[in-house]
Amino acid sequence: MLFVLIMPGYRKYRSGPYRRGPNSNSGNQYDQTTERVKKLDMRKEEEFRFLLSKIIETLPDSVRGAIKGSVYSIASKKSTKEAKDYITKKKEEGVIDSKTEKKLIDLVFDYSKYR
Repeated sequence: MLFVLIMPGYRKYRSGPYRRGPNSNSGNQYDQTTERVKKLDMRKEEEFRFLLSKIIETLPDSVRGAIKGSVYSIASKKSTKEAKDYITKKKEEGVIDSKTEKKLIDLVFDYSKYR
């Protein structure tokens, strides 16, 4: 009679397809396929939104929500450079003045990090 002892978790400690380490193809922390881009730091998201609201509170109600939403979404999803380009474009269109533009650009770059 043959008894087989099955230990829970035994398979994950064997070498083979479950192996993770510097010689395996998967799980290597240094294999980054995407380029790191400066984006909004999501740990400071609430502070960023609060300060953004304070900066644009002098704008008319018709454009305030659009500017706030667009700056936040572009800075968090695309990059801070594209958010800066958007802010500059709005200044050229006459929606915001140069003082507000400078404050917004400084805010975006103060609350950004590479990710």
